[in-house]
Amino acid sequence: MTVSTGSTTDAGWVRGADEVLLGFTRALRAAGVPVTQDRSHGFLEAVALLGLADRRATYDAGRATLCAGPDDLERYGQVFEAYFNARDGLPRSRPAPPTVPAFSDLPETDGEGEGEESEEVVRARASAAEVLRHRDVARLSPAERQRLAGMFATLRPRPPVRRTARHQPWRRGQVDASRTLRSSLRRMGEPAEISWRRRGVRPRRLVLLVDVSGSMSGYADALLRLAHRFTVAGATGRRRGVVETFTVGTRLTHLTRAMRLRDPDRALVAAGETVPDWSGGTRLGETLKIFLDRWGQRGMARGAVVVVFSDGWERGDPALLAEQVERLHRVAHRVVWVNPHRGKAGYEPVQQGVLAVLPHVDDFLAGHSLATYADLVEVVSRA
Repeated sequence: MTVSTGSTTDAGWVRGADEVLLGFTRALRAAGVPVTQDRSHGFLEAVALLGLADRRATYDAGRATLCAGPDDLERYGQVFEAYFNARDGLPRSRPAPPTVPAFSDLPETDGEGEGEESEEVVRARASAAEVLRHRDVARLSPAERQRLAGMFATLRPRPPVRRTARHQPWRRGQVDASRTLRSSLRRMGEPAEISWRRRGVRPRRLVLLVDVSGSMSGYADALLRLAHRFTVAGATGRRRGVVETFTVGTRLTHLTRAMRLRDPDRALVAAGETVPDWSGGTRLGETLKIFLDRWGQRGMARGAVVVVFSDGWERGDPALLAEQVERLHRVAHRVVWVNPHRGKAGYEPVQQGVLAVLPHVDDFLAGHSLATYADLVEVVSRA
């Protein structure tokens, strides 16, 4: 790969530098380069020291700090060339969305057989999208990951609801004697139309705990996009603040503020700046205890639907993990455990962490593809 060594002082290159460079590290991670949070910080420090004026220096700084071995160098060069526009020297702060031809761009039918050919083109496109929905997100190519990122918009999460003590007018249910009587008094005692009522409903809080340890690195990007979809769906009107997101690994990180950004790519960049333990170890028992001590007793988990995204690889004591999940189950309305390996052929729950938590969860679901995420959306909405 040839990288331009000429310097540039274009304002577009300097503007939003941290966001652009962190976006580049995310693109590398999506391409299969194991970029950790420490390496990302090292890259930012190196570029800050060398300055952004020299692109060659920026390229070399990334090779030195972001690549773990010789196998990463080729991917690094390809991603660098694709991410930074070599024609005008300007970085792209976010990848362009995949273009899908409109139906008006398809060949027009003006004779026999051409209509069938057009129908086959549309059917083939729909079939490719359906196949991608069922693919394991950890095994997708960078181009397929980009297409899948756009398909997350097809998910329509609905927050679970709970009954309230207050009643509200309704077209059927219980007779609302007070409203019926008041209506009759306004008519000077004449019979009035019977009013009905039912118990009101409010959104139930949803808490998402996303494992970002090394064994989950291939799924972390997709799971955070899913968390963003849940957050955006629950951030309108009276539903605002009903979704809370945390990452768990070697420590607990509150990500709700980052997930509330409307743009999913900017939300993931903000998450990358916030989470300090990407691709680290897994201490689920300890982090769950911290969550329950700090947040559960405050009421965030009480009566909530809690979804844990993890493969169950526990470096700590499985007995502690079982104790904390049992404690969580007593506090929460429902506990859902999502394992990316659950839907794969031949999978058996043999990990000590999974065996420890299974007796204390209400649902044990797969979470390796967009189709399984759609199933999770339905399970959460009915919880």
